Amino acid sequence: MRRISRSGFAYRVMALCALALTSTCLTSSGAAAVEGLNPDQQRAFDIYKELIEINTVTATGDTLKAAEAMAARLRAGGFPEADVRVLSPAPRKGNLVARLRGTGARKPILLLAHIDVVPAAPEDWSTDPFKLVEQDGYFYARGSGDDKYMAASFVANLIRYRQEGYKPERDIIVALETDEEILDRDGRGIQFLLKNHRDLIDAEFALNEGGGVGLKDGKPVRNSVQTSEKVSVSYALTVKNKGGHSSVPVRDNAIYRLAAGLGRLAAFSFPIRLTDTTRAYFERTAQMEGGQFADDVRAALSGPSDPAAVPVMRLTANPFFNAQLRTTCVATMLEGGSAINALPQLASAKVNCRVIPGEPIDGVKATLERVLADEQIAVTQLDSPVLSAPSVLSDEVIGPIAKLSAEFWPGAVVLPTMSTGATDGSYLRNAGIPTYGHSGLAGDIAESRAHGRDERILVKSFLQGGEYLYRLVKAYAGGQ
Repeated sequence: MRRISRSGFAYRVMALCALALTSTCLTSSGAAAVEGLNPDQQRAFDIYKELIEINTVTATGDTLKAAEAMAARLRAGGFPEADVRVLSPAPRKGNLVARLRGTGARKPILLLAHIDVVPAAPEDWSTDPFKLVEQDGYFYARGSGDDKYMAASFVANLIRYRQEGYKPERDIIVALETDEEILDRDGRGIQFLLKNHRDLIDAEFALNEGGGVGLKDGKPVRNSVQTSEKVSVSYALTVKNKGGHSSVPVRDNAIYRLAAGLGRLAAFSFPIRLTDTTRAYFERTAQMEGGQFADDVRAALSGPSDPAAVPVMRLTANPFFNAQLRTTCVATMLEGGSAINALPQLASAKVNCRVIPGEPIDGVKATLERVLADEQIAVTQLDSPVLSAPSVLSDEVIGPIAKLSAEFWPGAVVLPTMSTGATDGSYLRNAGIPTYGHSGLAGDIAESRAHGRDERILVKSFLQGGEYLYRLVKAYAGGQ
């Protein structure tokens, strides 16, 4: 384990790079034979490293510094001041919008990535979360995948386009935004751009985070295109009580009442609800997997399902599949009592729900109240959910993806997906800009470290994904 220098990275990539479609990585016989990074790869790595090592934790970091650093890279790459804008709505908060101008024959494409990250406690990590570290073929760092890989790739590729003299038929816009990790609740990121600078980011459609390439035992099996997102909404559950001295316990204990209600919630499952996207996802996955999995999927998709039926229970025992099939509500925070020798006067919990698109939000609160089954547990909605309709997968969008995916990841099935999380794509969709989560970043389908300890991505996937995005955006933009 070590921090990465430019020369050290180039040397170690010699052993790692079996990367298809990169001329410096393959001989005519197909054997790996690299002499180092080519200039485009080196630029992408340098930008990635610089961006990673700027602390941009949403609450305490500095996204303005990161936006200015990326703006400096673009200006040094030949972009005029007028086409590189750093927009700061508050101290330490920055957004970058850059534009490669085309002929104007077609409406622009928007490449969106957020540059803020969630917190990372150094004592919890095996590496320094705010230094780019290469180990065992992986890049480790907070934001290595979520979402600085895409931000760095977009910036590096925009410079590459300009230096090649590429003239697209449509403008290519890169927007790096702040505060995505808190769903832009203060209006300083994507909402600020849409409200105050819509002209700078208006586009026919957008590419956003999400929708990666799934590897199984190192083999690519799927390439996802995220067309929709679950809706995030949170609730506070509160029990109040008169309390008293702990030496004289009573049955009406606020902590016990809340705990009993949470136990009932833990045992409850929302009904299965399919969307066009999730139905297509499961149908294609079943065709790919076959066997008992396919039988279980057919049972779940055949109509109203008994949640206790064995095939359904087998399918929903997988947390990812379960989250794709239904609304979920989970307790995430808990507190209660004020002293060790006093009966609690207050016990409270926070519950985060991820709602299937199209399902009424009011119905979620009503379901919580029914399941908790205790009128003393008050349920209060904490936030205003951002609803958005799915983006339609047109031939113009899916065609280039299918073609390039077959070149980069032969045999991988292109799948429409619904994100169980939330991104700023919802704001763009509501503003009339269809948005697709599609990263070209390959990773093991059994591993997800985003927001967690030792976040990481494969080194070869960083290189391959950057090249894939370079070619995909060109396919969308046309021109010469």
